[in-house]
Amino acid sequence: MLSARSVFQEILDNDDSFRLFCSIAASGESQGGWENGRIAALVPQSMRYLAPKITRHGADEDKHGRLFNALLNKRELEPVPVPPETDYTMLLEQRGIGLAHDKLRRDEPLTEDDILIYLSHSRVTEQRAAEQMNMLVKYFGDHPEAGRPLRTICDDEENHLAYCHEELLRLARAGHGRTILRVLRECAMAESRVYRDVSLAVMAHMGRILKWPKAKSTALAAGIHALYAYERLGGQRRMVSLSMPERRDALGGPATAAAGIL
Repeated sequence: MLSARSVFQEILDNDDSFRLFCSIAASGESQGGWENGRIAALVPQSMRYLAPKITRHGADEDKHGRLFNALLNKRELEPVPVPPETDYTMLLEQRGIGLAHDKLRRDEPLTEDDILIYLSHSRVTEQRAAEQMNMLVKYFGDHPEAGRPLRTICDDEENHLAYCHEELLRLARAGHGRTILRVLRECAMAESRVYRDVSLAVMAHMGRILKWPKAKSTALAAGIHALYAYERLGGQRRMVSLSMPERRDALGGPATAAAGIL
């Protein structure tokens, strides 16, 4: 039976597909760590209260990258280059979503609007990350090899999403609500397209590695297109709505260490 669980089980069981999966995940998390670190360093003076939380966010992302690389090391596997068509963060930047890396490389303070864009972009991408990790934990949270790192990353992603909700609501109350809503919608539309394209590319690579029959690859591609259609028809509401989270001040403390998780 074709299911998300069976597909990911195949990926976990094969060294080559597992190596590609972990390499893609580690690269994206490490990129997110760099981005958050630069944003924390460039936060405008009027919003310096956010710097420790952004720093914590970046430290979590760096930790996630190390965890995925540690999973590779445990199997004595080396990371592989990430195919450009599977590079989620790079493709988002190319479509003008989030803050451009050229801007982050300059030692010039960001503006308040830049921080609104950053938080809105993060709210959308962290929704996707939280959903993906919840799915993986549902199926593989007790996996002897990957379970504990997946549970750790999942908990962190829930914290990141809660932080985005809380800070965006704070800024909306300060009079930025209309701008936030516009940017959220723009980000969600672009992210949905990028997620579709990246998912198709990843599944195509996995299909070649695992020698899936054409019927299986076609069915998986149809499922990805169906999700995209659902999101375009209204499913994106979950990515642009804001509500006060149960986890308050979720990034108010230091990042938890990766040591001992594997």
